[in-house]
Amino acid sequence: MYLIPSILQAIGLFMATNIDDIIVLSLFFARGAGQRGTTARILAGQYLGFGGILATAVLVALGAGVFLPPQAIPYFGLIPLFLGLWAAWRAWRAADDDDDDAKVAGKNVGVLTVAAVTFANGGDNIGVYVPVFLSVGPTAVVAYCIAFLALVAVLVVLAKFIATRRPIAEVLERWEHILFPLVLIGLGVFILVEGGAFGL
Repeated sequence: MYLIPSILQAIGLFMATNIDDIIVLSLFFARGAGQRGTTARILAGQYLGFGGILATAVLVALGAGVFLPPQAIPYFGLIPLFLGLWAAWRAWRAADDDDDDAKVAGKNVGVLTVAAVTFANGGDNIGVYVPVFLSVGPTAVVAYCIAFLALVAVLVVLAKFIATRRPIAEVLERWEHILFPLVLIGLGVFILVEGGAFGL
């Protein structure tokens, strides 16, 4: 019975700290539209990235903060910033390239790209999870982690559902090449500024 409140709290905490991921994941689905294995790669990348967030939060809560001081977390924003700039550069080059095969190849979504963006976007997750993990017992931490990992799949399914609704899919298909880099660059800048990286 003790685990039920922990699981319910974990659901609320997950929703509060990951609702913004739906936008990014929807753009990944738009980018990978028509490519075989897109859902599997996005799911694997989301699990890999979120697994890194959970592992970091648990390690910091166990006293490993010396290896990842809180001041380092805002610099995770460099990951989506660079990925966004790279995507913008590729979109700009594709606009000058009439080769359809090059355009299709450019829409392939990689597991490591999804994982890197997920992990970089998890600075706030780590900041919230650590004090929670410190305030509950080991059993509750395990319950939180299990609930979080189950909810990752729900998050991916929800993002795919949103990205494949006809009106949304049409907008994403038309503007994805602009929205995808803009969202990543904006996310990176936000993480850097919000965390005070480089004295911002």
